[in-house]
Amino acid sequence: MNKNNQRKILLTGLVLGMFFSSLDQTIVGTAMPRIIGELGGLGILTWVATIYMLASTSVAPIAGKLADILGRRSIYVSGILIFMFGSALCGLSQNMTELIVFRGIQGIGGGIMMPLALTIVGDIFPPGKRGKWQGMMGALFGISAITGPLIGGWIVDHATWRWVFYINMPFGILAAASIYIGLHGEKALKEKVEIDYAGAFTLVAAVASLLLGLTLGGKDFPWNSFPIIGLIAASLAFFSAFIYVEKRAADPILSLDLFKNRTFTITNSIGFLMGTGMFGTIMFLPLYLQGVTGMKATKSGGIMAPMVIGIVLSSIVSGRLIRRFQFRVFFILGMLFEALGFYFLSSMNSQTTQIQAIYYVILVGCGIGMIMPALTISVQSAFPIEQRGVATSSTQFFRSIGATFGMAIFGAIMNFRSVDILKNELFPKIQGIKELNSGVLGSMMEKAHTNPQSMYNMLLKPDSLNKIPADILKIILPPLKAALADSLHLVFFTAVFVAIAGALIGILLGSARIDNPMKNKIAGEELSFDSDLVEES
Repeated sequence: MNKNNQRKILLTGLVLGMFFSSLDQTIVGTAMPRIIGELGGLGILTWVATIYMLASTSVAPIAGKLADILGRRSIYVSGILIFMFGSALCGLSQNMTELIVFRGIQGIGGGIMMPLALTIVGDIFPPGKRGKWQGMMGALFGISAITGPLIGGWIVDHATWRWVFYINMPFGILAAASIYIGLHGEKALKEKVEIDYAGAFTLVAAVASLLLGLTLGGKDFPWNSFPIIGLIAASLAFFSAFIYVEKRAADPILSLDLFKNRTFTITNSIGFLMGTGMFGTIMFLPLYLQGVTGMKATKSGGIMAPMVIGIVLSSIVSGRLIRRFQFRVFFILGMLFEALGFYFLSSMNSQTTQIQAIYYVILVGCGIGMIMPALTISVQSAFPIEQRGVATSSTQFFRSIGATFGMAIFGAIMNFRSVDILKNELFPKIQGIKELNSGVLGSMMEKAHTNPQSMYNMLLKPDSLNKIPADILKIILPPLKAALADSLHLVFFTAVFVAIAGALIGILLGSARIDNPMKNKIAGEELSFDSDLVEES
């Protein structure tokens, strides 16, 4: 087969696989109310998303390493098949517990597919042309975030929610066939295979314990409770065991020597901080818009779309420009754009208009889009092909850890600040109101004293406001909105310093940039493809 046609088939499979694995992270959310209505399990709803994140994050570096050992085709196609198998089982789920377990299987497949798509792009294009394609791959992630809720909504309105999962099947088959054909002739990068099972186990156990602790802490259990302290302690113990094992492994899953490379260490530190700020925005901005400014859910969701558009456009542009500038230019500018956007978000009030909020989130989106292609390309440029799989997958790994850390830390900040304000400022003002001591309001206040944040439910459920007399609302609403706004202002202001820290770390990267392809040793014969899929520079 003509190698140009083979490369086109391969790119088709990569685009399909990348799009539908990322789409699955957003399409399910719209269908969840219908799924809960049929399967029940509202109390464990969050685990549908959490288990996917746990599985995909834990498996990413392992998949990258296996791809370096066994070759890209066998591992990537296996990831697609696992993802399809999980999708089929999700569609057949008869209760919420089954759905959560099957989403974990999906997450394993997704954790294999996402980083390997970027790795293969790094394999088949020389450094000077990777930027354009890495930017487009990053844009696919943004596009899926926009189209996922729309597709999910259309499916549940016109068919059964089960097709939210079944829709992956035909596209998965096409993607698997395209990857299989497109990587025909690939050879294993190492003849002798030694899989580091102990390293894989300790890494998965460490990451899973950490993510569970950060996810459950402050929400399902207090931060100082035995389950959370136990999970964090277990994570530290497994990480220590992982370091011990990797120092002695013949072929480690995640070689500690990678961290001796300054580009690797600095780039993944920036990816961690970017993930922290990005998901902090996604999680808490809708809460501000609906609870403080009074926007409806649909309208607040519409404000998030421009942020994704900013990610898509700046990702494409920066991908095309990346060979002209040092990597740190994109990291520093991206983080400064994020910091400016977060600062404006921290200044919002009840009078903030929809247009103003859109401007703010576009700034954040443009910053994220500048950084995403540079994260992958800088790491790929720092390592030879036999280490590129694990190096590339590390960028997704640290970004996902950062996202979870951000949601947990920002959530803890909001909880601490809002509870403090409610107890010390709101409750003293309203405790003398007789109407709040009986009936519906009485039970609401009784619950609020043990769970102060339950007061915010009335801001997020407008129908509940109709049950409260107008004169009481005039007393309760202003300080309640002020408490929520003040706590979220602190969240966004903290994100400013996270972004600034990322910009400062970016300075340390020095003059690293895309060099001459021969200097980077990306010659065609090193790719170990008989068909020599590398595009000539």
